[in-house]
Amino acid sequence: MNIHEYQAKAVLKEFGVPVSRGVPVLKVEEAEAAAKELGGPLWVVKSQIHAGGRGKGKFKEAAAGEKGGVRLAKSIDEVKTFVKEMLGNTLVTIQTGPAGKQVNRLYIEDGSDIEKEFYLSALVDRVTSRVSFVVSTEGGMDIEEVAHSTPEKIHTFSVDPATGIMPHHGRTVAKALNLSGDLAKQAGVLVAKLYKAFVEKDMAMLEINPLIVSKQGELKCLDAKVSFDSNALYRHPDMLALRDETEEDAKEIEASKYDLSYITLDGAIGCMVNGAGLAMATMDIIKLYGMEPANFLDVGGGATKEKVTAAFKIITADPNVKGILVNIFGGIMRCDVIAEGVIAAVKDVGLEVPLVVRLEGTNVELGKRIISESGLNVIPADDLDDAAQKIVKAVKEAE
Repeated sequence: MNIHEYQAKAVLKEFGVPVSRGVPVLKVEEAEAAAKELGGPLWVVKSQIHAGGRGKGKFKEAAAGEKGGVRLAKSIDEVKTFVKEMLGNTLVTIQTGPAGKQVNRLYIEDGSDIEKEFYLSALVDRVTSRVSFVVSTEGGMDIEEVAHSTPEKIHTFSVDPATGIMPHHGRTVAKALNLSGDLAKQAGVLVAKLYKAFVEKDMAMLEINPLIVSKQGELKCLDAKVSFDSNALYRHPDMLALRDETEEDAKEIEASKYDLSYITLDGAIGCMVNGAGLAMATMDIIKLYGMEPANFLDVGGGATKEKVTAAFKIITADPNVKGILVNIFGGIMRCDVIAEGVIAAVKDVGLEVPLVVRLEGTNVELGKRIISESGLNVIPADDLDDAAQKIVKAVKEAE
């Protein structure tokens, strides 16, 4: 689960992490009061969306101007102008795709005198099963280009969970960022606080870009991006309360209500599969035969008729879906349960696109008989390769 920058900074502030003062704004009418509360003389007006690249982003609407999603204001009137231009408009960044995201929240923050910009992040390294830090002297909006063109400028290290953060970790960060004296001490303290926040809040990723040295000689987190391990949110109701569903795909939200693993993709063939590995293989073979999957959907090993029905409805709710492939290898999952769920969903929402069903495993003959006797216009398949070829052919013929 992702949260907004202003929320992330509030969480980090609880752990003593140095961040700028700021005020979230949800309405144009709140802009003047927020600016006066901060006092100026410089304010930064930041779009709050779950995507990076805001500074270089562009608004779709001409009325929003050409200054991107992060703007420096030098007067209260300028703050008000920027808020009016940005709020409610659609921001397109390198991470949003061409559709962009509507800006429903802004964050007005104190301006900072920046001497240097760095990059620092923490994430779970699945190879070492440890929290790893990534640091670079090249902070700012072009960190992706740095990673691509000059990877030697990026330094990483892992923290042993048996010891937790140690003084040498802080020295490693200070050395990587060419910091000495008091700034090196600040780096050690900061890394310890960030690690504590990461572990105690069950974060999956914590990114500070940029981490700055101010002209006053202070380290400060000028931006913060945080995501949490969704499987651990039951331990953190306060973090779960920060969820902004307007930033998430409606189909993914609906799928989470039924404990379905669903991710929206850009293709035209909807997939319903049991098992993550089989789901990945199904998407791969669809691409092999020249088309793209519209989603990843794992109904799980113990799905009920109700879950399967919900999954099918979620797939058909996507207007981009031009065909559906149901691929079930029944071990724990019974093929007859899948068949009953598909039939129930089709009767409820109808079937306007080609449907290919491949069933194998427990109660497979019963499942096939249920579908064949349903009267549905279903294309049967004998194996995965056969199923993929049939659904791609059916979709292309229907175009």
